[in-house]
Amino acid sequence: MNKDFLWVERYRPSKIEDCIISPQMKRTFSEVVRSGNVPNMLFSGSPGTGKTTAAKAICDELNIDYIMINASKDGNIDTLRTKIQQFASTVSFSGGIKVVILDEADYLNPQSTQPALRGFIEEFSNNCRFILTCNMKSRIIEPLHSRLAYYDFSVAKKDLPIMAGMFAKRLFYILDTEKAAYDKKAVLTLISTHMPDWRKVITTCQNLSIGGAIDAGTLTSLGDENFKGLMKSLKERDFKRVRQWVADNSDVDPIASMRMIYDTIYTYVSPESIPSVVLILADYQYKAAFVADQELNLVACFVEIMGEASWL
Repeated sequence: MNKDFLWVERYRPSKIEDCIISPQMKRTFSEVVRSGNVPNMLFSGSPGTGKTTAAKAICDELNIDYIMINASKDGNIDTLRTKIQQFASTVSFSGGIKVVILDEADYLNPQSTQPALRGFIEEFSNNCRFILTCNMKSRIIEPLHSRLAYYDFSVAKKDLPIMAGMFAKRLFYILDTEKAAYDKKAVLTLISTHMPDWRKVITTCQNLSIGGAIDAGTLTSLGDENFKGLMKSLKERDFKRVRQWVADNSDVDPIASMRMIYDTIYTYVSPESIPSVVLILADYQYKAAFVADQELNLVACFVEIMGEASWL
């Protein structure tokens, strides 16, 4: 599929000023662009908050040669030794520095690839900079933290209304440009449900626009299909898809997710399994009141259900 077909790519900002990020972050990166001094950086935050977009925008504004590596798919040690090393060791056509953007760097192996990357950052410091993006900074080893300027893309509550307003203006422009049929209230509901995952909102709007208008009815149907997708993954014991569902629905209260299963479980599992599933849900709902990592707790709940339930 041509990436230009995707709205998130076609309308990706190429300037920091146009990025939907916090005002403080925007000022910081605008100064980086103004000065032309790009440090080695680590961007951390939840999916869809603009980490990759900001990294690309810095490079685009400064006309810097860069390569993009998706570490979750192509982040092994061989990639470092071939593609990245070849790129970082050669001189830029523009005469300036080069940049390697390592997307989803928290998937890099902490025993082999991350330690090797530490050496690359030092070896090519005169010629190349590295920008790493990740969802969980705890998965990045400390020696890399000490070599990278850290930027947290988490959105403070006080900034959300401003950013949501900016994003709504951008999204309505996209919808009008694409001649998509939509109900303004439904679009605003979609934004408030998923913010600050701006990428998910744009992708959802594009998918809904293909099938018709974006309105309250399609949003209700979307929620039903989303939940059915989770239950299908649980039934098939597909851990990867279950974990991805939890990550993609981080805006949904874990208690609400457990309640949805409780309210509909009789349509998915055999009658003799229902008591076990109810006890699992009650146990993890209790744990949700004090655990440090809600995502991990919810995934653990789903894993136990996968193992215990007999499915219809």
